[in-house]
Amino acid sequence: MPVFPIAPAELNDVLSGSPEGASRAREWCALLEGGGVLYFPQTPVPVPDADLAFLLSRQQTGSNLHKNIAYKPNRDLLSGVDRKSAASAELKKLREIMRRYSAAVDAFLSRFLIPYDRHWRLDYASFRPIEEEGRDLPLRRRNDLLHTDAFPTRPTRGWRILRFFHNIHPERTRDWVVGAPFPRIIGNFTPGKLAVPRPEGLVSGASKFAARAAGLGGLLPHIKRTPYDEFMMQLHNLMKEDSEFQLGCSRQKVQFAPGSSWMVYTETVPHAVLAGQYALEQTFLVDPAVMVVPESAPVRVLEKMAGARLV
Repeated sequence: MPVFPIAPAELNDVLSGSPEGASRAREWCALLEGGGVLYFPQTPVPVPDADLAFLLSRQQTGSNLHKNIAYKPNRDLLSGVDRKSAASAELKKLREIMRRYSAAVDAFLSRFLIPYDRHWRLDYASFRPIEEEGRDLPLRRRNDLLHTDAFPTRPTRGWRILRFFHNIHPERTRDWVVGAPFPRIIGNFTPGKLAVPRPEGLVSGASKFAARAAGLGGLLPHIKRTPYDEFMMQLHNLMKEDSEFQLGCSRQKVQFAPGSSWMVYTETVPHAVLAGQYALEQTFLVDPAVMVVPESAPVRVLEKMAGARLV
């Protein structure tokens, strides 16, 4: 799995807005869409010193309850916070920091991912203050098992999941493993272990169960999963549950340095987090219609297999 470091000069070339920069931006997008990880050895979205100091002083006490603290920019809300040990002033400060960070990443990518012309939806941002190594979580919630992303209560309907990460730990690397991209990995599961998706049956029993579990039963029409979303959710679960796959699949270990950032289409690239503490992340849902290489989108791969539209 290729990791592509981006040198400062190359980054400045793209941000300059020159024709040469625009051409380079298309190259970066093509690499990203095809399953590459774009790596910034020094983050292009620095966090103000005061904000960084505040974040590094935080630690969730209920680590078995929440993987991370989520910020919902469209509603300006925090979730996953240990409110029993946090004062209201602290929560207000954390929300302000996450609001700034989310906006800063959105502004940077609008200049860097030029070909997309902001055809994305700003999804959740997250702060991850807990040590990843050795966490005791249910199997399907474990970060240390290779998986591709799918959201149980936020179906993407074929839009791609782009995530921008930032290791804010001052000393430690954030240790990942990544696997082969989607077009290659899918052969491990379909059709032997997971049926080719079908265009019928937009709302499954699994979708209804996820809605009820999240307390959203009355909102089911708004979170119904398309056949594409249903397949991707099943794939996410099966990858984590399949010990043979976890032991035998090809993988590459990657260590992201303190102060670095990286971004990857996480519905495309199998990934797992082995170790690390203190990270920020912003998720985007990107319209597959604006891809530089449209056929690389998982929804297009699966529709070709199914011979039908899945969204």
